[in-house]
Amino acid sequence: MKKILCYGDSNTFGFNPSNGLMFDKNIRWTDILQNNLINEFEVINEGFCDRTGFTDNPKGFIFSAQKHFPKILSDISFIDILILAIGTNDLQFQYNITSETIKNGLEKLINTAKAKSGKIIIIPPVKLNEQILKGYFKCQFDQTSIDKSKHIDTIYKNTAKEFNCFYFDINEFTKPSDIDGLHYSEFSHNIIACKLTDFIHNIIQS
Repeated sequence: MKKILCYGDSNTFGFNPSNGLMFDKNIRWTDILQNNLINEFEVINEGFCDRTGFTDNPKGFIFSAQKHFPKILSDISFIDILILAIGTNDLQFQYNITSETIKNGLEKLINTAKAKSGKIIIIPPVKLNEQILKGYFKCQFDQTSIDKSKHIDTIYKNTAKEFNCFYFDINEFTKPSDIDGLHYSEFSHNIIACKLTDFIHNIIQS
């Protein structure tokens, strides 16, 4: 069966902002997507909490996409559709990331994926809101993180176009939960899955 690989961070993993656990499989957007495409694709969830896309994460190998992503690709013969949704954790103030680092890092991941992927869908990071400054994640994100998240989509959109990838912006139809200003709610997961299902059907037909 054809494969879709969803590679990302906690919003791909299915982090529940209400309790810090993983949403049930009937709630996570990756699993709803699987149900919607059950006769067409196998959907593989490779989301991991606190994973960075473009910076060396001190937590180790699996947390750093630049190191971990090539290993995942080496274990899979071919991916018909790659959904790349990474970069939110790079906005943590400890990394002080620049636009140049984001662009170069995204380009590196795309080039790594080209040999093993058919179609590539690029998803920009969630646009953080001020609630993140009031909760648990205020120890990682600050106002600069919020500001960067509101402009980073331009880098993703231009890079996707430059490398002939598809661009799918979740921020156009949903936003993070007001519980933590970072993670999607149950309602948002359902919207993401439905919109993404339609998007995938459209690119298959294009």
